[in-house]
Formats: sequence, structure tokens, C-alpha cells
Amino acid sequence: MSLGLIFPGQGSQKVGMLADMLEALPIVRDTLNEADDALGFGLSNLILEGPENVLGRTEHTQPAMLAAGVAIARALSSAADVQPDCVAGHSLGEYTALVFAEAISFDDALRLVRLRGQAMQNAVAEGEGLMAAILGLDDASIASVCESVPGIVQPANYNAPGQVVISGEREAVELAIEAAKAQGARRAMPLSVSVPAHSSLMAPAAELLAEALAAATLRAAKMPVLHNVDACSCAHVAEQSRKLVRQVVEPVRFVDCVRAMKAKGVARMVECGPGGVLTGLVRRIDKGLEALSCGTLDAFEKAVQAIGS
Repeated sequence: MSLGLIFPGQGSQKVGMLADMLEALPIVRDTLNEADDALGFGLSNLILEGPENVLGRTEHTQPAMLAAGVAIARALSSAADVQPDCVAGHSLGEYTALVFAEAISFDDALRLVRLRGQAMQNAVAEGEGLMAAILGLDDASIASVCESVPGIVQPANYNAPGQVVISGEREAVELAIEAAKAQGARRAMPLSVSVPAHSSLMAPAAELLAEALAAATLRAAKMPVLHNVDACSCAHVAEQSRKLVRQVVEPVRFVDCVRAMKAKGVARMVECGPGGVLTGLVRRIDKGLEALSCGTLDAFEKAVQAIGS
């Protein structure tokens, strides 16, 4: 069965993630130790022991989630001889996908996403931005809602049909929440995130990221990596960098990525990372796709068995 790997972004992190895998899967511990060495501080201790509010800071969450995704993907490849037809990630997870596809080294990606997190955190003063989940409206209706209110607010994550996240200035997002409810949204609620990601407010972060990517060593990916901004892979390194920069200020088109993977023949998707958010989204996007998570040791072992069967 054709296989695709998907990698989660921020929101799936929690203190203690990967703890049950450390003894059973030595490659997981080795990967976390490698991350500590690359960053020069105890990321593994933060992942395993917290505190939660520190792990939840964007500059820490991003390298933590990348390290977790890489650790699980490495363990999966070792246990099941995984050879995916293509890979994709959600927001930050796109970097994890690029590491797995050998388009960028693990060390370089860790440093890049830490800078990305710092730049995103600093782009907007704390409390001035907001993100919100809108459930029960189609994409066109949500776009119309965003356009109907004053200020900066725009679609940020197309997560599943009828499930879109918006992002922008706090007041504009709050107005959009009320407008969405008036349009018949089943739910419209602010999210507990520290930055208004994937909005034009992230332009200063995009500029800093562009400079960092220009100095980084990127290579052609060993397998198709479907990028968030257009659900397409690319053959040229310069184009990879441009898409990563655009991703900071443009929406994550996860629905399109999943559908593009299916169009490439993928029938089974495995989420490499803590939690199972993307697994749930895949099932909502297309019930004909098999979706597996492997963020705990038990789920990992079941995924390995399924892949080997």
C-alpha cells in the first residue's frame, strides 16, 4: 500500500511527550540528545519535564516538535523499513518533512525553526494578535467574513472541510468570530496561541527567515515534499526556500496537501509526532484514506504492525 508521512506543527506538544518511547526505542533518545547538542541547551529536558509554559513558547515549541517528529520518523523507518511515496507537514511540520526527505540537515533545521519561532514571537507585541477556529462554514464564507470586518484578519489554516483557522489583529479576529456566528458557524472560538501565525502580521518574521534560509544549506529533496502554500513539490532549492518564506504569511492548505497525496497514489498516511491531530483531520478530509498516528509507544507499535502487514 502506498504510504505518505505527515508531520504536525504547534499545538500537539505536551510535557512528557516521547517519554514512553525512550527505553524501548533508543533512536528516540539519541535524536533528542542530538537536538541538545545542535542547540546548545537541554531541549530534551524541556520536552520531558517542562514547565508547560516554557515549552509552549513558540521559540521552544518549534524545535521541540521538529525533534519529536524526526525521532518518531527515524524510529519508524528503522522498525518498518518505511519508504514513503511523499511527505508533508502542517506549518512547522513542513520543516520536519524536509529533514526526513534529506533536503536539510536535522541540525540546520533545528536552528532555523528556533529562529523562526523567535522571529514570529517578536513580530507582534504580546496580546495584539489572535487566532480563532471557525467550524461549520465553507471556505468562501470564511473568506467573506474576514473581508467584512475592519483590520487585519485572514484564513490561516485550511485544516478540513468546515474547519478553518483565522489569524490577525486581536480586535479584527474578535469581530470576525461574531460575524462567523451570525453567518451560521457551528462554533467560533479563540485559540490559546502566542502568535497570529500565517497572517500578514508575520511579514517581519518572513524577512528574517528569508535571510536565514539564504545562509542555510538546502538540497533537492529525495522524495516529493508537498508544501503548505500550494500543495505542490518543487525540484529547485531556491523555490523550496521561497515557499518556506511565503508559508509564514500565507495559509496552510492542509486539505489540498492531503488530496494531492491521494492523487499521487497514497492510500495510507502515518502521522509522525505527538498526538493525533493530523490523523483526525485526514479522516475528516477523506474517509477512504487510512490514517495512523504513532505518537505513543502503543500507537507506534500498532503502526509498525500495520505497515508490515
